[in-house]
Amino acid sequence: MKDSHGRTIDYLRISLTDRCNLRCIYCMPEEGVSALSHKDILSLEEIERLVSVAAGIGIKRLRLTGGEPLVRLGVADLIRGLNCIPGIESIALTTNGILLPKMADELKSAGLSRVNISLDTLDPAQYAAITRRDKFDEAMAGIDAALEAGFDPVKLNSVVVRSLDQDVFGFARMSIDRPLHVRFIEYMPVGESAGSCGCGWGKEDVIESEELFGMINEQAVASGLGELKPAGSRKPAGWGPARYFEFEGAKGTVGFISPLSRHFCSECNRLRLTADGKIRPCLFSDEEFDIRAALRSGEGDKPVRDVLLRALGAKPDEHHDKVGTERNMSQIGG
Repeated sequence: MKDSHGRTIDYLRISLTDRCNLRCIYCMPEEGVSALSHKDILSLEEIERLVSVAAGIGIKRLRLTGGEPLVRLGVADLIRGLNCIPGIESIALTTNGILLPKMADELKSAGLSRVNISLDTLDPAQYAAITRRDKFDEAMAGIDAALEAGFDPVKLNSVVVRSLDQDVFGFARMSIDRPLHVRFIEYMPVGESAGSCGCGWGKEDVIESEELFGMINEQAVASGLGELKPAGSRKPAGWGPARYFEFEGAKGTVGFISPLSRHFCSECNRLRLTADGKIRPCLFSDEEFDIRAALRSGEGDKPVRDVLLRALGAKPDEHHDKVGTERNMSQIGG
């Protein structure tokens, strides 16, 4: 289906929950988090019904997010159900990886297509500072579990923040020996990440992708590895805006996602569903459409379809340098 700007919209990001087993400083407060009640979030049956309607108007690809989606009970059963919906071609999941050692095999068996793992540092102490939890070893084990379960691709998402002084070259090197696709994401203030409640990061902490690319190449050349080259056949399948590169002989790739320095609004292909049943046409817009009420109206699927089409029609041409929202990422969905 096309939006009013001629873009094909065939991708739906579904937040299963606003709950999480971490407390990342750019995503939610450490304490005082008011989680949604059971009645306020969509049931798994409601999600399946919504996706069935969405598939009927052109949605083909899904991504399950949170919060942390794997803390939602029944996620493997949901994946099985979604895979049975005509028109749905692929289901992906974004996770912090902590629960993957226990769940990767079941998720793969249920029909999950691909996994993105969020990891912002390779330093255990810094990981604990960012996430406010001492779970670094579990996250690293989650990467191993995803690879061992046979997910392809396995992508690592790292938000780059200047004041954190992350080992970006260390991250990039992770793509050499294993089929990992490391993606660096420009830091952007959304809700809690704007710095008003503790993280303290500002515009000066943004490292644009071109600068980061140069930083990695400088270290790569100094180490004798050689510069990154545009990715060839190992470029991972996916539906996002990353630009991919690779080191000579590497099994994986290094990608750059540039929401600030290289707007990809003209290529936007998605809608977002929050855990409390709101459709968001754009991450950076606070405009939302209540699809939970339509699902619970008792009037069949037409009201659901109508809400989806209204949201589609409201997609802006671009976010016009607006990078803040009223809701935190845990409330919107990653």
